[in-house]
Amino acid sequence: MSLWPFSTRHADPALRAYAEATPRRPRLRTALTEVRFVVLDAETTGFDVARDRMLSLAALPVHGSKVALNALRSWTIRQAATAVTAAVAVHGILPNETAQGTGEREVLAELLPMLHGAVLVGHHVRFDAGMLHAALQRHFGAGLRNPLVDTAHLAMGTLEAFRKTGYVNQRPPTLEEVCAHCEIEPVERHTAAGDTFTTAEVFLLLLARLRRMVPNRPLRLGDLLPARF
Repeated sequence: MSLWPFSTRHADPALRAYAEATPRRPRLRTALTEVRFVVLDAETTGFDVARDRMLSLAALPVHGSKVALNALRSWTIRQAATAVTAAVAVHGILPNETAQGTGEREVLAELLPMLHGAVLVGHHVRFDAGMLHAALQRHFGAGLRNPLVDTAHLAMGTLEAFRKTGYVNQRPPTLEEVCAHCEIEPVERHTAAGDTFTTAEVFLLLLARLRRMVPNRPLRLGDLLPARF
């Protein structure tokens, strides 16, 4: 899939700056200490990327082994005519709350500078990235360029309890399952900000496990990729 189908010469300035700062192909030999990660999570009206919409979104920068808590951003996103769906029973975001939110395009314009040159991290991140990609296409005509790291798949590569078995119906672990195994207390589960912070904690723990598995050299970005959108 092409994420950037056209020249950015006449693109929106925010989009053009994002494109210029975010190369199509990350350098896989880059040391992880030099990589800026952004952990994110979205709560949505449902699970159909083409039809459903984001209701809330949060993003949290991580650099080295530090979480930049003061840089956590979260938004409630205004959506027109939002229905009460089965997803509301999970995240509890009601239509009257989203009616008071920030417009989707404005949220994206505020988010884009955070994504410059970053690697995006999330639990089952392809869904969140897919929602973002679709929203960017709606408002800016182009989608995400960032590489992705999925903590669910990272857990399968670093934690014995979730190792791939070859069983055809094996699924990646949920965030709750990884937290329970690692004795991490989830924060405000099924809120964008809470899940983002919890995923950041899980990510740093899994990186520590990965460092022990690769003891003879510094970790590189290629040790986490490919997990591309």
